[in-house]
Amino acid sequence: MKRFRGKSAGGWAITIAMYGLALTWLYPYIWMLMASLKPTSQVFTTALFDGSISLQNYQFLFDSAEKLNRPFLGSLLNSFFITFSVTGLVVVSSAYIGFAMAKIKFTGRKSLESFIIFQMVLPTMMFTIPLFVLIRQLGLINTYSAMILPAMMSAWGVFMMSQAFKGTPDDYIDAAKLDRATLRTILFKLMMPLNKSIVAIVALFTFTGTWDNFLWPLIVVSDIDKMPLSVLLATFSKQYGVYVGPVMAGSVLQAFPLVLLFIIFRRHFLQGMSLSLK
Repeated sequence: MKRFRGKSAGGWAITIAMYGLALTWLYPYIWMLMASLKPTSQVFTTALFDGSISLQNYQFLFDSAEKLNRPFLGSLLNSFFITFSVTGLVVVSSAYIGFAMAKIKFTGRKSLESFIIFQMVLPTMMFTIPLFVLIRQLGLINTYSAMILPAMMSAWGVFMMSQAFKGTPDDYIDAAKLDRATLRTILFKLMMPLNKSIVAIVALFTFTGTWDNFLWPLIVVSDIDKMPLSVLLATFSKQYGVYVGPVMAGSVLQAFPLVLLFIIFRRHFLQGMSLSLK
């Protein structure tokens, strides 16, 4: 109560404005959720919270999957498999490379750091065509590897890990070496637990970025059985756009894991955003 009593008129105005902006941002998501619970005929003809509420659109997605040749459950599992695989590989590769950059002296380390920072500046779109040509030459088109291998390393993840590891005193590493600890032991049982906040940030941001990735899977995968949910929903919306309710239900399924992840780990998300801005 004291916190609210001490606010000035300007503070109250800013608070009200921020809440108004937050509601404006949330409105499309609320509309999408309510549209997914209504019959298609009532989506545009009723008010936001009016109309019949049911789970028929979600049932339609899974019951009609075989008839529409859209395996929604399979694509959802594909999304989880691809996302968890990429997230695990990015965390491990970022930890190894970040540790080498932070704690191991070798020729060209400064050049490597500069290259990683330079790569972070370049837009990902620039590498789409060369990467597609490489994947095609390797014979990986229409495979899970085409969606996982190009994303297994992250310049941003390496940078974040190396910066965190630089702040860890070398005394811990020297003590571990005296106990004959291997590099793997030092990395996974010492460095990563000591910097678990940064590890969590890299994992969370990689998970959200991979889960929402649409363009690259769309380019390298045309096999419906291997498509992630984001691409399958796009093909469903293009071909069966009249089914507005089921399309919205699929969109809710696509967004729900990220919303749940943010609610559970919002402290790490906010911390990661603040560190990125710094």
